[in-house]
Order: sequence, then structure tokens, then C-alpha cells
Amino acid sequence: MRAAVMGSPIGHSLSPYLHRAAYQAMGLDGWSYEAFECDEARLPALLGELTPVRGQTPGGEDPWAGLSLTMPLKRAVLPLLDTVSDLAVEVGGANTVVFRDGRRHGHNTDVYGIEQALAEAGVPAPGSATVLGGGATAASALAALRNLGLFSATLLVRDPARAGETVEVAERLGVALAVETFDKLDACTRVDLVVSTLPGGAADAFADRLARVPALFDVVYSPWPTSAAAAVRAAGGTVVGGFAMLLHQAVRQVELMTGRTDVPVEAMRAAGEAELARRSSRTG
Repeated sequence: MRAAVMGSPIGHSLSPYLHRAAYQAMGLDGWSYEAFECDEARLPALLGELTPVRGQTPGGEDPWAGLSLTMPLKRAVLPLLDTVSDLAVEVGGANTVVFRDGRRHGHNTDVYGIEQALAEAGVPAPGSATVLGGGATAASALAALRNLGLFSATLLVRDPARAGETVEVAERLGVALAVETFDKLDACTRVDLVVSTLPGGAADAFADRLARVPALFDVVYSPWPTSAAAAVRAAGGTVVGGFAMLLHQAVRQVELMTGRTDVPVEAMRAAGEAELARRSSRTG
């Protein structure tokens, strides 16, 4: 069976290391996991090239079990799917496609990854939260906060006019969302938890101002720690990194693609941490 991660850029992805470690520990010798560079324009054609059927393909290649999707494909894939889970509909994005019975089934495991990462770090359900950034991961963060019992939050973005899809997600989730710009950062981070969904380096300029927050969940995993994470940790706050989210969403993906629940979390964690350490040693 074949699986892969797709997105653009994709060269940095840790997903192959996580999934391959799972297959090895689970004894799935016939399984492979690749990485494909794919943008929104190429996605329909690439999906069409895959063969979501049981058994061998006519050419003798192994059939596809599923796909992991990263930016910018999580929203773009929705109209190309046969079924979409209720959660993926709510958040307006699927990061997982499972091929079964000749159909493409979309799921969102990012929400699960966020919830598990917070639980693993011992972060309690927040009474207030601010999310930095307005993309697909921010939408998943709002869903995770809703699942933890928080039905109001603040979204901090550079341009509120570009946050329309995330505002619609909040409405579907039943979350009262206040949208503010980064000039309101100080007022908006007097909360129990800040979730930064900004890309690597984008939050560095705010590190000193974020240092006083009780807990920071930064979805970046490399390079780590980010300046913001280091500042919060130095001030005594709790920091949750993006690797934990990536790990746990991948665990759920393996469950969905293989149909098994005995997924080796620690083997996957070790493989991901080893690859991150290798990369760090090369750039250090």
C-alpha cells in the first residue's frame, strides 16, 4: 500500500519519518510513504492519477491507502472529495484523504493533534484564548478550543478582510470570534492561552510582548524553540511546540489509513525527534 504527504513547499516535511516509523513498528512491510510537491493548481490532476481501488492496479503498482495534506491544499481539496467528515466540514479543511471502496474520504486530524498536544503538556482547558493568524490551522485551533469548552476567542490577523473563511468557521463552530489586528496585541494577549499559527519567524518580532502569557502553543516545529517560545519559557510560562501537534495528528492519520488502533506513538516520536536533531546539527 502507498501513502504520501502533499503540499508546497514539501521538502521540510517530517511526515515521511513519522509514518514510515509507524509502518516499520507495526510490521507493515508492504507499505510506503512518499512526499510530493503539489500546489492548488496541480491538485485535481494529481488526485486523478491515484488509484483508490482494492487490490493491485493494472500496472502492478500497489494501490493508494491515503494522503496527508499540508498548506496550501487543506481547503482546496474539499470539492474533490466524495465524502467529508463532519469535523472537516466545520473547520473548512481536510488534512487527510483516505481511499476506500473506490472513494475519496476527507478527514481533519489537526484538531485532534492540537488537543493531544495541549493535554500532553498539561495545559488545562483555557478560560480565554487568542489565536494568531487566520489560515486553515487557525480554524483547527478554534475547533480544538471549542472542544475544550471555550466558546469565545480572539483572532489576531494582519488584514481582517482576509480572515473571512476563518470567521465563517467560527460561526459554524458556535464560537463567538472577535477579529483584531496586531496593533492590539498587548490587549489581546491578556488571556490564559495564545495559539500562534503564524509561519516560522513571523512571531519573532512579538517575542518580548508575548513573554508574559501563561501558556503559548506555537505550531512551528523547526527551528525550535522559536523566539516567542523561548521568551515565554524564560519567563516561566508553559510552551507547547508544533512537533507534538504534528506527531499526534499523524498518529490519527495512520489509524485512519491502516484501520488499526495499535499505532506506536513513541516510535513515531523518536523518529521525528531524531530527524529534527539531524537537521539541527547540519545547520548549527
